Amino acid sequence: MFREYCSLCHAMLAALNELPSRRQFELDIVDVDADPVLEERYNELVPVLLAGERELCHYHLDNAALDAYLASIG
Repeated sequence: MFREYCSLCHAMLAALNELPSRRQFELDIVDVDADPVLEERYNELVPVLLAGERELCHYHLDNAALDAYLASIG
């Protein structure tokens, strides 16, 4: 979940974009404010990194959580 005016959102996106290419994943940026259900659920947690419905981290990129998730899927 992302907000255009959120500095933490931009920082997490930059951190994700700087990851080594060995970490292969698809990144979909979802504007939390475009969906009332998502806004209610994630309002104060943005940015939120999700893998499907699984929350990996919020506010700041958690490399360990991302690595563990990527290792678990293959």
